[in-house]
Amino acid sequence: MTENVETPIWRISDGLTPYEDALSTMRTRVEAIRAGTAPELVWMVEHPPLYTAGTSARREDLQQPDRFPTFDAGRGGQWTYHGPGQRTGYVMLDLAEPHGMVKPRDIKSYVFGLEEWLIRTLDRFQVRGERREGRVGIWVADRPSGTERKIAALGVRVTRWVSWHGVALNVEPDLSHFDGIIPCGISAHGVTSLQALGILATMDEVDAALRLAWGEVFEGP
Repeated sequence: MTENVETPIWRISDGLTPYEDALSTMRTRVEAIRAGTAPELVWMVEHPPLYTAGTSARREDLQQPDRFPTFDAGRGGQWTYHGPGQRTGYVMLDLAEPHGMVKPRDIKSYVFGLEEWLIRTLDRFQVRGERREGRVGIWVADRPSGTERKIAALGVRVTRWVSWHGVALNVEPDLSHFDGIIPCGISAHGVTSLQALGILATMDEVDAALRLAWGEVFEGP
């Protein structure tokens, strides 16, 4: 595991982090941030294959309930897949304070900031990530064919103005693992990854891009 000494702390965990451990760590850290006894944290992990249900998840959207373990995440949103080759970023910030372009006590501004973070990260790999009105996540459009696919997901929870959960960027996961759910309740569009787009980026390269993009969005005036 690597960790910096800045604020927020930037932590990258090696190997696969069990989802129960991630939830426990986030709960503990959120309480400590609220109490003023621990600094903010941005935590990068990979998980073993699993499905998580947000507070709006519909049971019928879990199409293969016995394929992988399932968890109630407690975040907003619907069904999401996590697994190897996907970089999951858990963001624990005191949103009562401003963070770069993110306004204080403004959840919409925070979500916009997370989207912008992902879009600027993808831009470093010459991938145009886009928002879609009424659809959560970051999308990649193939305009000649009229199709588009999701490359990154967002799911957040805010407890007394401290954020947790965060984002998931598909670097090189097994995309067939998404077949067990209707991701985020959207069946009309599929999912993609950097690898599927022909970009053979390493996880270290993606982490470096995420760190640089973070500074542009969440740091500074």
